[in-house]
Amino acid sequence: MLGTATNTTTPSAALAALDPGRSKCGLVRSDRQRQHLCDALVLTPEACRTTLALWHKGEPLAGVVLGNGTGNRPWRSALQDLGIPVLLVDEWGTTLAARQRYWQLWPARGWRRLIPEGMRLPRRDLDDVAAQLLLERWLQRPLPRSQTCLGP
Repeated sequence: MLGTATNTTTPSAALAALDPGRSKCGLVRSDRQRQHLCDALVLTPEACRTTLALWHKGEPLAGVVLGNGTGNRPWRSALQDLGIPVLLVDEWGTTLAARQRYWQLWPARGWRRLIPEGMRLPRRDLDDVAAQLLLERWLQRPLPRSQTCLGP
């Protein structure tokens, strides 16, 4: 099952979002009411597939939001094999937007605040933040992170 960028799923099951990469992927999951993020992870592709399968087996996901870019085809197939609906959304500009969102989630402290935001380097990978942005685009609203997935 392949969805498009219109939000037609009912908020009775969690949604996940995936920002795929060759060596690492960003993966996030919302709560069942889709009011906040419960999980935000940066994993290898293999660990990502395993995590999605476990999540779906434990409590079926309403779908996985996936960017419509070039790297999504193998993931669309893998998700469909797992029986998880795929929901496509425009991923244009998510890398730059993830960097900006990182500084909103974890503002610079101390002397680092004096460095212009565009020159700061995040202290970690941003793949989970990019996945969060994909999910927010699907839902058409921002999602706060729960206390369990706040730390950088």
